[in-house]
Amino acid sequence: MAKPLELKLKVGDPAPAFSAVTQNGDTVSLADLKGRQVVLYFYPKDDTPGCTKEACGFRDGWKAFEQAGVVVLGVSTDPVKSHAKFAEKFKLPFPLLADEDKRIVTAYGVWGRKPSWGGSTRARTG
Repeated sequence: MAKPLELKLKVGDPAPAFSAVTQNGDTVSLADLKGRQVVLYFYPKDDTPGCTKEACGFRDGWKAFEQAGVVVLGVSTDPVKSHAKFAEKFKLPFPLLADEDKRIVTAYGVWGRKPSWGGSTRARTG
């Protein structure tokens, strides 16, 4: 069984600043969202079973987030082009941030390695 990640952030810590490009080519930064409620969710890979289920859950609850004025942002290390295909395929109404250099996932303490079949390791977030 994979050992849980030890998060560096604690409740009440300020959120690390970030800026990243979305699937539409727009740049989003946390500073631009100051004063707004933000759900920042991390996932390992576009268009995989668990990640798709998670993204579609946010999509299916979108109206409630929108009515509450909450900004939803998905973050993975996949490139913009992959995010664009994923968002279009599943009609995701919120931005997906491309974190190819792993700055955001590292700053939030959600990037690590987990055991895989045969004793090797693979990337994980969350």
